[in-house]
Amino acid sequence: MNTPSSMVSPGLWGFLAFFFLAVALYLLMRNMNARMRRMSYRSQELARRAEEEEAARRADKERRAAQRRGEPTEGTSEELEEPGAGDSPGEGGDGKGGTDGDGRRGSREDGQAGEPAP
Repeated sequence: MNTPSSMVSPGLWGFLAFFFLAVALYLLMRNMNARMRRMSYRSQELARRAEEEEAARRADKERRAAQRRGEPTEGTSEELEEPGAGDSPGEGGDGKGGTDGDGRRGSREDGQAGEPAP
């Protein structure tokens, strides 16, 4: 009577094959999680940039519409965020800004004068 033995096992080679498959699976899952995390951060960054650009476009459109209507454009979002950002050095950072010698506030980098002082 030749009956199959129930004492047969895969042995050392079976164990090593299973071990290397488990290590490979672990490394693949770890790599996939890192890539998914990076994709998530990139998509969040792209969404944030798109929102900022849309807000800037909307603010610019509103500012231009106000200028066409003749309304003052003081108090735009840029001025509200940083009250002393447009001041000349030594003005004290009071948010009111100073005037250049020609009666215009600030000067642009391209050499042209800024908007007239009120």
